[in-house]
Amino acid sequence: MFVYLDNSSTTKQSSDVTEIMSRTAEETFGNPSSLHRLGVEAEKVLKKARKDMASVIGASPDEIFFTSGGTESDNTAIFGAAEALRREGTRIITQETEHPAVLECTDELKRRGFDVVRVPVGRDGIIDMNAFKNALNDDTILVSVMHVNNETGAVQPVREIGALVKDQGKSIFHCDAVQSFGKLPIDVRTMNVDLISVSGHKIHGPRGTGFLYVKRGVNVRPLIRGGGQERGFRSGTENLPGIAGLAHAALSAERSRDENFSHVKKLSERLIEGIRENVPDVQINGPERDGNPGTEKWLPYIVNVSLKDTRGEVMLHMLEQKGIYVSTGSACSSHKKGFSHVLEAMGTDAVMSEGALRFSLSYDNTEEEMDYTVEVLAEAAAGHRKMMALARRMGR
Repeated sequence: MFVYLDNSSTTKQSSDVTEIMSRTAEETFGNPSSLHRLGVEAEKVLKKARKDMASVIGASPDEIFFTSGGTESDNTAIFGAAEALRREGTRIITQETEHPAVLECTDELKRRGFDVVRVPVGRDGIIDMNAFKNALNDDTILVSVMHVNNETGAVQPVREIGALVKDQGKSIFHCDAVQSFGKLPIDVRTMNVDLISVSGHKIHGPRGTGFLYVKRGVNVRPLIRGGGQERGFRSGTENLPGIAGLAHAALSAERSRDENFSHVKKLSERLIEGIRENVPDVQINGPERDGNPGTEKWLPYIVNVSLKDTRGEVMLHMLEQKGIYVSTGSACSSHKKGFSHVLEAMGTDAVMSEGALRFSLSYDNTEEEMDYTVEVLAEAAAGHRKMMALARRMGR
């Protein structure tokens, strides 16, 4: 059996998206900046995609800027906002479990002289709101807090954070919504966000696509300059087939969001229950409610599990041999040494961090796949633990 459970790294592009991209590339190949008929036709496709994206998050079309994905959107938002507001203050607030695309940007800004504060999280991975309130001061110019954590599925209280930032009246609020877009409702007005980053390949859209929402009137300096595309904010000829595919994927995700959420929630609960009943010495990492992850603080698309006395990478390959594909954490940091910075920030000890696996689900997963995964995981964990125990006895 083939079971793909690494959807937080990337999803399989839908056949509908592939068809639309192919048709756009063949039939609407003009440059949207050209003045002739082919250019005008391409511009129409671009405008429609921008309008469609805006409708999904409650924005205006002129607030949507297409990018190459979440990383570029995060970089543009953070560097662009910080440099634009540097004369008004130097404090930048983020939190410890952000994606590397945010953390490494703020590290660089710290080297440039900005006052960067990383707010801690609790054992559930949720930001410490008291610490955040204490960090927010008159010198703060930028706050960047993700909507959903890419390793644990922890949902941050972005509306509460947005309200506090709005009351402060000076800061720009950026939210990395790469993992929540298409899965949770997003309304930029009620969330009080100024900048939102989105990626296409997390919602069965094309890789190398995404957008940055920039609230009208918010000053963000462009990172990429040149031909003046995207109204001078992001130069470079637009990837029209990719943008068309992104828009289609976004609309499809929005139309079936509630149905998909309900389906995935049942699957994840079945997976968690099966693991708890069949695999000893297991820990579910992330928010919990009444013994099970709660939807208010947890996105069921992501299940992070620690298996005591195992090594995550070894377990990953043992599952792969049986046709099950998972990850040990973020794909963007999987080749870096050391344990997950997310689990470390949550207070997870080294033994449990070493045995962490992330199962990330999609609407096309099935109950049969969950049962098969539990069966294989239990067998693999038992076998691996025996090998680990034997190695310890032999002094290795």
